[in-house]
Amino acid sequence: MTGAAAPTPARPEPGSPPRRATTATPLPELADALAHRRWVRRERPFPHVVASNVFTPQCYAVLDAEFRRIEAEHPETFHRNMAGYDAAGALLDRYRDGPLGLFVSRPWHDLLAGLFGVPATGDMTASLHHHDPGGASGWPHNDLNPGWFADPPAGRHDVRLPTDAPASARVGYHHGDRPPDVGARETVRAVSALFYLANPEWEAGDGGETALYAHPGDRVPRATVPPLPNSLVAFECTPYSWHGFVGNRAKPRNCVVMWVHRDRADVERRWGAQSIVPW
Repeated sequence: MTGAAAPTPARPEPGSPPRRATTATPLPELADALAHRRWVRRERPFPHVVASNVFTPQCYAVLDAEFRRIEAEHPETFHRNMAGYDAAGALLDRYRDGPLGLFVSRPWHDLLAGLFGVPATGDMTASLHHHDPGGASGWPHNDLNPGWFADPPAGRHDVRLPTDAPASARVGYHHGDRPPDVGARETVRAVSALFYLANPEWEAGDGGETALYAHPGDRVPRATVPPLPNSLVAFECTPYSWHGFVGNRAKPRNCVVMWVHRDRADVERRWGAQSIVPW
């Protein structure tokens, strides 16, 4: 495996849109929030990046506290509606004006896309995920799924989320359902990333890891990434990026899951239309 210094995202250019007002403790610019530790690129079973101590202790403490606050004050936003996935999720859209909005910011979007040289569109989705103790293991899947977004496309300095359009002009993320006069774009997930936070101390045997597989039929993963606080795993979504959740035996497991998107035509040129996994 090879190592590389943590990426340093560019600061917004003069004239870029102002930051959104926040309802909680704001974070500094991403370049200042990162701890600039070494991020490691591993090639097996497929290319992926892992990093520990992603943010400075001060910034991580803010992110951790915000996730715990949302869990405690807004449990109604976590829904168990992910088929075959034993977790409760809450869309990050609702909390993008707080500290966790960092994960749907343009600098973070560009950082993730840049890790794998992906020509991304500025479209993102992100969720807060919580697994109760005793959660069941998932199954190998590759995240090469379609995602629909309303027109217009994101600007150079912006990120487009599915809920950015007015309620009357929303586009269904999974299938593109929308009113007849609403324009939409079909994209495909390009980069997946999981950032682990608000978790108890982890020990081998606790479960809750993200498992990486060489083949979808494998029962034993080739590699696992534990849910250590202030760490992440990221990978390009390809026909071969097989991964899944390892059941957690005795402790909860929390993370922020996010996806950067690319044009469908880009995926079709590279791997063919048949590689895209419909919902």
